[in-house]
Amino acid sequence: MTLFWWVTGGAVLLIAIVFFSYYNRFVSLINQIENSFSQIDVQLKKRADLVPNLVASVKGYMKHEKGIIDSVTDARKALVGARDFAGKVRAGDVLQNALGKLFAIAENYPNLKANENFLQLQQEMSAIEDKIAYARQYYNDGIMSYNTLSTTIPGVWFASLFGFKKKDYLHIPDKQREQVNVEF
Repeated sequence: MTLFWWVTGGAVLLIAIVFFSYYNRFVSLINQIENSFSQIDVQLKKRADLVPNLVASVKGYMKHEKGIIDSVTDARKALVGARDFAGKVRAGDVLQNALGKLFAIAENYPNLKANENFLQLQQEMSAIEDKIAYARQYYNDGIMSYNTLSTTIPGVWFASLFGFKKKDYLHIPDKQREQVNVEF
């Protein structure tokens, strides 16, 4: 009879370990995803903080390009004012598009291109864009791991049991995929 209790106790312990293990894996992946989003948010904030300096250094040279400068300023305001995940990503994409147009137009201003302050800001902006791209990739990698765990057996059973739902990847809107056309 003692063997029966040992086997039963061992089976219960094994089942408990499996349940805890899967629950902890899901929680760990969710934390990784949330951390990834926080990293994106930090880089978006850095980019938004650089924009006023960039606009100030450009204003004197680009007096005839007020529309571009205004679109960059408005996009920055939208990013800083965004409160939810989707809003921040959307506003960040709009700002990135506006900055792309600004840098494209800056090519026609040789004095601006030679300005040391502008060059430094442009390099910092480029570095931040690289970090944002990396953070988005890391976020999507976390989503992939989470979704793989929650859609494969036995993870799908545990996801259902614990109430974990499939998560969406960050996508680039079709409008952002278009090449920036700058007209003079």
